[in-house]
Amino acid sequence: MTAVIEVQNLTKTYKDTRALDNVSLALDGGAIYGLLGRNGAGKTTLMSILTAQNFETSGTVRVFGEHPYENTRVLGRICFVRESQKYPDDAYPKHAFKAASLFFPNWDQGFADELITQFQLPMKQTIKKLSRGQLSAVGVIIGLASRADLTFFDEPYLGLDAVARQIFYDRLLEDYAEHPRTVILSSHLIDEVSNLIEKVIVIDNGTILLNEDTDAVRDRAVTVVGDAATVDGWVGSREVLHRESLGRVASVTVLGALSATERAEVSARGLDLAPVSLQQLVVRLTQKAEAQSAAKEEVR
Repeated sequence: MTAVIEVQNLTKTYKDTRALDNVSLALDGGAIYGLLGRNGAGKTTLMSILTAQNFETSGTVRVFGEHPYENTRVLGRICFVRESQKYPDDAYPKHAFKAASLFFPNWDQGFADELITQFQLPMKQTIKKLSRGQLSAVGVIIGLASRADLTFFDEPYLGLDAVARQIFYDRLLEDYAEHPRTVILSSHLIDEVSNLIEKVIVIDNGTILLNEDTDAVRDRAVTVVGDAATVDGWVGSREVLHRESLGRVASVTVLGALSATERAEVSARGLDLAPVSLQQLVVRLTQKAEAQSAAKEEVR
């Protein structure tokens, strides 16, 4: 499969801040990616560089095999739905959709009209006067109806209520199934999007912590619960992501998939196994990386 995005040793600095630190990754086409991480982790900076709205300090960037800057062959195939998208003060939603229809060759006006109805978007109100959720709906509609070969959604749900978010998720999956393309979804609502994304990218402090298939990630950790001494004896030298204790009971999350033999051993020792959700895994990996980074700083 041909890589849609190829990044090698990508670094972006702002004065004394390093937003991206020697990032390398290759993303294949025809998948929904989850770009996950804390605020300030580097998600928006990475997407901005990939869409030529920002520039790398060093390293190489290729989208569809070419650098995206001032490259109409590349940019005409990309839709970037930004959380902070700005529109002219006198613009109405119809103006935003008309502009999108002229820019994106795969634009589907019928699909856009369906989404306008489903999101209950007021078309006779200027965008400036829309609520935060209604403004997000404008971006979501453009991102979906554009059917661009590569679509970035940067926190697209802000201000959307639970019903509207579910409409977005459902329509994204439905339309992706009928019109395959590459979608990169940046989100803090990890549990909500975990069933959407096929591949997981976790970024923290400008570095990539994880870039794997979602199914593989789900098996990367497990939580063992039971008598603290017994749990510690079983854990041994395994890599611990997190530990909690309450009296004589301990709950320890360890990294690594367990074999059938290991699971049987846990049961034989009277311990319980609990699955680790994608959100829990991302949180624990991030916390561990930050603790390791802080320890290195103390040594320095």
